[in-house]
Amino acid sequence: MNTRTDVLRWPVVGPFLRWKHSRTSLQAVLLIAAAILVLHGLLGPDLAPANLATVLTWVHYRGLLIVALLAAGNFFCAGCPFVLARDGARRLHSPMLHWPKRLRGKWLALVLFVAVLFCYELFDLWALPRATAYLVLAYFAAALVIDTIFKGATFCKHLCPIGQFNFIASTMSPLELEIRERATCQACTTSDCIAGRRLPQSPQVVIQRGCELGLFLPGKVGNLDCTFCLDCVHACPHDNIALAARTPALELADARRRSGIGRLTARPDLALLAVLFVFGALMNAFAMIGPVHRLEEWLAAALATRSEALILGLMFTTGLVLAPALCLGAAAAGTRALTDTRFGIPRIAVRYAYGLVPLGFGVWLAHYGFHFLTGALTVVPVTQSATIDLFGWAALGEPLWRWAGMRPGSVFPIQLGCVLLGAAGSLGVTHLISIRDYYDRPGRASIAWIMVIVALAAAAIWVLFQPMEMRGMGFNA
Repeated sequence: MNTRTDVLRWPVVGPFLRWKHSRTSLQAVLLIAAAILVLHGLLGPDLAPANLATVLTWVHYRGLLIVALLAAGNFFCAGCPFVLARDGARRLHSPMLHWPKRLRGKWLALVLFVAVLFCYELFDLWALPRATAYLVLAYFAAALVIDTIFKGATFCKHLCPIGQFNFIASTMSPLELEIRERATCQACTTSDCIAGRRLPQSPQVVIQRGCELGLFLPGKVGNLDCTFCLDCVHACPHDNIALAARTPALELADARRRSGIGRLTARPDLALLAVLFVFGALMNAFAMIGPVHRLEEWLAAALATRSEALILGLMFTTGLVLAPALCLGAAAAGTRALTDTRFGIPRIAVRYAYGLVPLGFGVWLAHYGFHFLTGALTVVPVTQSATIDLFGWAALGEPLWRWAGMRPGSVFPIQLGCVLLGAAGSLGVTHLISIRDYYDRPGRASIAWIMVIVALAAAAIWVLFQPMEMRGMGFNA
């Protein structure tokens, strides 16, 4: 590996990341932000654009999250305040149990991921500061309960919906933790990167934990399940781990067995995560445009119901179950017919599902980027207002409510570029998968998947072209 690509060797940034308290510092900042967010959500105004709970959560956090994943990697998981609270709780009560084998994998997390998307729309969480505050508190409570009962990073690996989003999205990141010299790892006899570093005179005392998600660095491939916590970096006694530059998305076509995960081609739960990541992006954006309200009214009249839960349930079932099954099933059947492969349709779909991830990332980036760019400056007047609400005086001056962000129309070219670049990435990854599985006829194997990618990209562009609700924005957005 070329050490010049190692971020841990860069000036300023490198020493900070290698500092043993770097993660704690990031977590402390986000914990303070979460505390202020919850406090203002519970005690501040009910008006969403004037409350830090809704503005920071649904505009700034999501926008900064997707940008950080694209620019660097999963550093929001690294700074997760839930883990800091969990570590504090574990000082009082050490977990004794291991997560049950039958519950391991992403299946429960997938259910929670869909539930979060559904509840966000059903209850209009972007408009409810108190509900948002309670959601944050519930997240803290869930992480504390699970991880004070079960060892390791159980909540992160098997349950956390945000974590699963970050894991699959981080496959598009330009950085990856990897070993510097393989020979050094082969000569290592302690495996501290995963086992943790212990006191020589008291082996039972761990002075630096290793990877809690079970990623053994010599066998690690890509960013899936990696929280960028840097525990492996601090635990390695040989200074043999780098935060290295790499080509984004290539890991999606890599069929090697990877530590803590296995082979992607043998993980239907991860393939389904990739599918939900893509179609969830489309569904989340679709639910915020004007035509969806007319569709809801038509469905309500056709079914003679006033139940919003039923209407949304039908829409989510169509968007997250029927549409993916139809698209992937048809594409897999096309590949099977054109290549005369021995693989069945479900197996082909699992192998190609990962190729859709770049497009999904492009849609999330376009959507979250829209809200962030059009509402980026709203944090200034809302913070000014929060000081008045919480302390009774204008410590930061009178709120500048005219501050908002870019005009919606000026953001569309950026959104279009995000979707087109994502589609191009999906075409590239799909071609690599075809070369891997059908090296003698990759073009024929890719035809049906190219059609799916083009159709999904066209659908995303149509959605983004529609008037979108200015959720959580400033008053003049």
